[in-house]
Amino acid sequence: MSVTFKSAIHHLEHLAGTRYLLVPGEIVEKLGGSFSIRLWCTVNEKIKWQCGLVALGTGDAYISINAQRIKQLKAKADETFDVALEVDDSEYGLEVPEELKELLDQDDEGNSRFNQLVAGKRRFIIRHITAVKSSQLRIERAVTLIKNLKRLPIGKEGFKEILGK
Repeated sequence: MSVTFKSAIHHLEHLAGTRYLLVPGEIVEKLGGSFSIRLWCTVNEKIKWQCGLVALGTGDAYISINAQRIKQLKAKADETFDVALEVDDSEYGLEVPEELKELLDQDDEGNSRFNQLVAGKRRFIIRHITAVKSSQLRIERAVTLIKNLKRLPIGKEGFKEILGK
């Protein structure tokens, strides 16, 4: 399912620096009315990324848009954009790096612990691993994060603890 609408870039005053695209309540309803949905967002048919909806408390939602994407769009103040949203039915809501896939295939306990995490923490691990370009560094990060995860008591897997801090 895909829905399209027009939106502008807004600023969240209570979260300094956060820029977002407003998703009207009627679009949220067309997507099933749930805020716990993963999506692909395409803006002006130029840039596409995986995202989720965040409730604004009014029935409307927003999708964060970072400075790099704003720059890619060459966005100007008060400019309106064509936004297309489609449901992301991938397993984790993000593409899993090959290095993590391999590790999880070889480590049954690590795989089990990873899959016991809430979706947001799984995505945190995936994003942390894919944040580096070097395959060797992605391997090292994957090994470190899964090793840290296996040491933590179930239910005590905080972001800092997963990072080993």
